[in-house]
Amino acid sequence: MLKFETVNELALKVTCTGSDTLIVKAGAFICGENSGYKNYKFEKLLLGPQESRGQALIGSIMRRVTGENLPLMKVTLSGDSVTYYANHGQHVIIYQLAKGEVLSIESENILAFTPECKYDVRFIGCGVISQKGLATSTLTGMGPNSYAAILVDGNPLVLSNVQNRNTIAVDPDAVVCWMGQGPCDPEIKADINWKTFIGQSSGESYSFEWGGHLPVTVIIQPNERESGINLGMDGGRLGRRPD
Repeated sequence: MLKFETVNELALKVTCTGSDTLIVKAGAFICGENSGYKNYKFEKLLLGPQESRGQALIGSIMRRVTGENLPLMKVTLSGDSVTYYANHGQHVIIYQLAKGEVLSIESENILAFTPECKYDVRFIGCGVISQKGLATSTLTGMGPNSYAAILVDGNPLVLSNVQNRNTIAVDPDAVVCWMGQGPCDPEIKADINWKTFIGQSSGESYSFEWGGHLPVTVIIQPNERESGINLGMDGGRLGRRPD
């Protein structure tokens, strides 16, 4: 059995009792300890974590085509041990998925997950202008031990409308992930006019929005990705002159 904990907000501590397996971002291991000889080993997943070779191959092709490809490794734990994982000093948060709950996440923000999470890629068809593409990686809870460790640049913000059914609007370049019962993909709202193209835009020309009819929890990072398209003659939202 696996237990996920964070250490100093910047590392994932995984305590294994007995034997188990873990799926981790390739190269994320930083240290570990156990009694006797080392009882854990690492194996790069060339295709994916799916048990079926055919499903793993299809999943690998989809991830490469959509740009959601993530180098993964399987950690085989053959006894009691404690291992630690991190990625370039990014903050780590842990989330437990309920059965049937879907976590939609940028592949770059996945640090680790347990085998009870079903890993897949889904087309969302709304990433038009931002660095977020037309697809997103998904983790679906399949059992009581469905845990995911998520990477965030800086201390995360969490917004949820599950209780109040408010409308949530987020800059797509700041979104880390969102979760809900089943797919709950956002609508993209664009505010582009002639001012945008002469350098007079507000810098917030598009957003992801979830209405009250879509109960969702969204994790946001304070460090925005650089937009995929630079709008405006003066360098757009970043305030830089075009090269």
